[in-house]
Amino acid sequence: MAVKIRPVEYFYCVVKDRPGEAFHLLTHLAEEAVNLLAFNIIPLGPDTTQLTLFPENVEGLTRVAERTGLVISGPQHAIMIQGDDELGALVPIHRKLYDAGINVYASNGVNDGCRCYGYVLYVRPDQFDQAVNVLIG
Repeated sequence: MAVKIRPVEYFYCVVKDRPGEAFHLLTHLAEEAVNLLAFNIIPLGPDTTQLTLFPENVEGLTRVAERTGLVISGPQHAIMIQGDDELGALVPIHRKLYDAGINVYASNGVNDGCRCYGYVLYVRPDQFDQAVNVLIG
């Protein structure tokens, strides 16, 4: 697989930290045929959690939010990178951004166990277009 780089939109919501929150949301998304490119859950405190959703179908996510009363914020923008996992695979990506003076302020990555990876980069909104141009050309 060649390296695939693309801008993506994401949305987030804050929910009570209790059993079943992700299950219920994921069930509703599946019922609306909303495919998630990525999904992240992080604690915000002792009783709240942030769910970050990268939908392939934004309209479907919006329908689920309206139907369930879920308050989503977004869209926000990130850069999704997928490629073959090898030693130093992310070095050229970060080198291009570094050379352009673009700061990566957050990222998430995962190896799929089959020698491929997925990686999400977050840059400041005022540098987003520049980062996309640097990485995609």
